[in-house]
Amino acid sequence: MTETNAPALARSVLITGASTGIGRAAAHHFAAKGWTVFAGVRSGQDAAALVDGASGDLRPLIFDVTKQDQVDAAVAAVGAALGKRRLTGLLNNAGIAKMGPLGLQPLKDFEAHFAVNVFGMLRMTQAALPLLGSDPAREGAPGRIVTITSVGGRIAAPFLGAYTATKHANEAMTDTLRRELAIYGIDAMAVGPGSVRTPIWDKAEADNSGGPYANTDWADSLEIFEKTMLGGGRTGLLPEQIAAVIEQALTDPKPKARYAPVPDKLTNFTIPTLLPKRILDRIFISRFKLNRL
Repeated sequence: MTETNAPALARSVLITGASTGIGRAAAHHFAAKGWTVFAGVRSGQDAAALVDGASGDLRPLIFDVTKQDQVDAAVAAVGAALGKRRLTGLLNNAGIAKMGPLGLQPLKDFEAHFAVNVFGMLRMTQAALPLLGSDPAREGAPGRIVTITSVGGRIAAPFLGAYTATKHANEAMTDTLRRELAIYGIDAMAVGPGSVRTPIWDKAEADNSGGPYANTDWADSLEIFEKTMLGGGRTGLLPEQIAAVIEQALTDPKPKARYAPVPDKLTNFTIPTLLPKRILDRIFISRFKLNRL
């Protein structure tokens, strides 16, 4: 890790949610590739763990995407480090996921998903726009915004209603930002992975431990779904594979609007997105034993 006053800032990226999973892998990937990486974490302990064993110019920043003052302070620190240069990329990665049937899930849990995954993403994007290109006083090519969505941004699975709602929102916001920010030359893209080996589903399992829905009509179906999600999360793509796709989105001369790194993509993404929704309904209902009581 270099000192914060290091002069080499040819390419730079600001990453949220860099403590674990995709964010951590992306921070290490870009730093190793010679980028200056500003990596958002939630604590000093997370910052120390992030830089341990990393190579290149990796600079942790401690902030919470749900706190406007902390986001503003983090972006100000990035702006000071960049001097007059523009930020090459913003990676909106911070996110949470909690399983539960929408008919019973506490509203505070639903709201928490939007606080982090949607409002946090927009708060971060708005704050970073001057660094990316809306400030004409800055020099260099306009930057790009990459937001981590999900297969859930296109396919709404049972028991992930709050999570998939936010990812659908992220997809729509990305399309809107790409069209609106064309006036500055700022591009915006979505990366929607399938199963990835990250701790997010272990956290979801821990949140669901003790069976908050154990005595409900959805208990058996939720147990099947939980096992399916945890199994996929533990055998899915490596976070480092997603980091390589993010680099592609930030560097391709003609990037796609959306990237979909999905294991067994034909069966897990392409076909389900083409099927009529009523047919997909029947598949989910059968697979997770959601037949009428």
